[in-house]
Amino acid sequence: MPTSRPPFFWPRPVRAATLAPWLLALAACGSSPPVQLYRLPSAPLGATATAPSAAASGVWLVSSVRLPDYLDRDALLWPSGSTGLRALPGQRWAEPLRDAVPRVLRADLARLRGTDKVWASPLPTGLRAQQVLRVEVQAFEVSADGSELLLTARWWLTDPDGKAPALVRQFEQHRPLQDATPDTVVAAHREALWALAQDIARTAEHP
Repeated sequence: MPTSRPPFFWPRPVRAATLAPWLLALAACGSSPPVQLYRLPSAPLGATATAPSAAASGVWLVSSVRLPDYLDRDALLWPSGSTGLRALPGQRWAEPLRDAVPRVLRADLARLRGTDKVWASPLPTGLRAQQVLRVEVQAFEVSADGSELLLTARWWLTDPDGKAPALVRQFEQHRPLQDATPDTVVAAHREALWALAQDIARTAEHP
């Protein structure tokens, strides 16, 4: 006849040690703040509708818009000390900046120059670019004292045939922050990009 076995119990210290990590994980999950997503609006904030410049000439190919590696993350960043950055808990970009910044900048340039004069690669069949634009973002962050957003970038236009010298410019924009809320920080990012697009379009037509 089969004999019944008494139920097996872990010794009390072992059970506590085994369950402790799970209990801590559950507690952490219960206390995590909800994630809030933020995006760069497609249209410039507060900018009046402007007809494309009649002076804009030639097709531009926006070849590359590069961002520094420290911006290759989803979290919104806030200064920590004189050189540090910290991620704001639960505050994230809905779209990575490495994708959002080139898309928004191209759209702004198209507003300023005309939708038929600004393109990304590959160009439509039969269309040829007269100028190639490259942008290198060097800093895109809140200042150490939290008072403003800083955008610095270098941009240059080149002749794809190499027949004309490149037009190279340095851009710097300081956008004051009224407060430290994520909405204000995101709005400042958008305004700075619009200012960069205006600088490129204006300088390229009147170097």
